Amino acid sequence: MSSSDNSNLYRAIIMDHYQNSRNKGLVENPRGYMTVRLKNPSCGDDLTVQLKVEGTMVKEVHQLGAGCSICCASASMMAESLEGQTLEEALRRIDNFNKMVQGEAYDEDLVGEAVSLEGVSHLPQRVKCATLAWQASKRGLEKIEDERARGLADHEANEGSIEDDVSPED
Repeated sequence: MSSSDNSNLYRAIIMDHYQNSRNKGLVENPRGYMTVRLKNPSCGDDLTVQLKVEGTMVKEVHQLGAGCSICCASASMMAESLEGQTLEEALRRIDNFNKMVQGEAYDEDLVGEAVSLEGVSHLPQRVKCATLAWQASKRGLEKIEDERARGLADHEANEGSIEDDVSPED
């Protein structure tokens, strides 16, 4: 496939996820969910991710936000990619996605359709847009792991919230 064909395919994937977002909407009663809301004050992207983890599995990922097409499409891809993965695999996928958008070597098999956002690595001002949902999920999953390590029961460790602005170095 030519570079132009790839570019057109990637654009179509991004627009499909933007217009037909997967796992969009938050659960009304977030009991048993880790909720993470991140805002990017430099561009106005505002995104909330809810994660439900049972044992070692990410059972549900919900997302809702307002932002540019890259931010919203990436959130859809993230939710679809992480749901059904083990915690370890989900964190590996997140780290791999971050490597991709930073222009580093990555494993395309772990990225899935999110490979369509690879070109963001050439647009530094859009990296935060693409990574906001992935960063929110990483913070939530790491908090669950930390809470479990402190000895909290699964239902306690899986429940909570984080709200933050992304900083310039994030």
